[in-house]
Amino acid sequence: MALRPARSIRDPDKRAYTRKSRRNMTKNYIKVDPHKHLHHLQVGKVLPDYEVAFHLVARQTFYHRDNALESARIAINRVMDKQTSGKYLLLIRVYPHHIIRENKMVSGAGADRIQKGMRRAFGKPTGRAALVREGQPIVTIYTYSQFREFALTGLRKASRKLSGNWKVVEEAINNGNGGHLH
Repeated sequence: MALRPARSIRDPDKRAYTRKSRRNMTKNYIKVDPHKHLHHLQVGKVLPDYEVAFHLVARQTFYHRDNALESARIAINRVMDKQTSGKYLLLIRVYPHHIIRENKMVSGAGADRIQKGMRRAFGKPTGRAALVREGQPIVTIYTYSQFREFALTGLRKASRKLSGNWKVVEEAINNGNGGHLH
C-alpha cells in the first residue's frame, strides 16, 4: 500500500496536533510516537572558511513527510559527496514533529457492516511531517565557490523530491565575522 501524500493530511493553516502521551497512556489518543525516517539533520564537515551558502527556499506553504525530507537529503548528499570529496556542510532546517493521523477505511464487499464511518474518527498515527511556510529555507549547503554547480545540481534534485515550488538563494559568507555559520 502506498503512502498518502502529505497534502491530503490536513489544511496547513489549522493548528497542528503534536501532543504525545507522557504519563498515563490510557488517557491519550496518540499512544505511540511514529517512527522517524529522517536520520541526519547535519551532514558533512564544519569548516571555518566556507565561502558560499545555498538555501532551498519554499515558495508555498506545504507539509512535507519525513521520508520525503530524507529522500531530498540523500539526493544532495550523493551529489556533494561524489563531486566535492566531503568539503561541504548540509543542514536540514526543519524538523518533522507534526503527527499525521489517518482514519483507515475498509473497502470491498460487506465493508458497510464492519466500518463505522466517521464515528470517533480521530485516526491512528501513521507518520510525521514538517510544516514549511512560504519563504522558509528547508535545506542549506555551505561550501566553497568552486563547487557552486554541484550544490545547485544537488538542490535541484532535492526539490524534485518535495512538494510545491522552490527557489535557490545564494549567499556569500563574510569570513571576517570569525567564520561561524548561521
